[in-house]
Amino acid sequence: MKLAIKKPDTVGATASLLCLIHCVLTPIIFIAQACPFDECGTSPIWWKNIDYLFLLISFFSIFRSTQTTSKRYMVFLLWSSWSLLSFLIINEKLELFSIPEIVTYVTATSLALLHIYNLKYCQCKDEKCCVGNE
Repeated sequence: MKLAIKKPDTVGATASLLCLIHCVLTPIIFIAQACPFDECGTSPIWWKNIDYLFLLISFFSIFRSTQTTSKRYMVFLLWSSWSLLSFLIINEKLELFSIPEIVTYVTATSLALLHIYNLKYCQCKDEKCCVGNE
């Protein structure tokens, strides 16, 4: 938990990239293990719901990142990207709309890149520069 407080962008970028890897590997893993019976192609419950863990980690990372960023636009971009990713993941689980998987991949990648950008270019050097302190 200390790492999430001291380096939220690192944790957020890592969570986003792990989410992306999870999304890309899931179809490959289950195609590779496919067999003639339907139950062989189903994924375990924990694997299906790990997306929610990534969203939760990302939420707290963004919450902390937006408190320590020096750029107001990063607050908007990080929360917008997280909101879109949350919508896409929930939509995928509930199958409300038919949205291509590439949109989820691009959104997860964007969130990771925003965390990396924020880490590199938007860090406060003192308490007075942070967006939350204005």
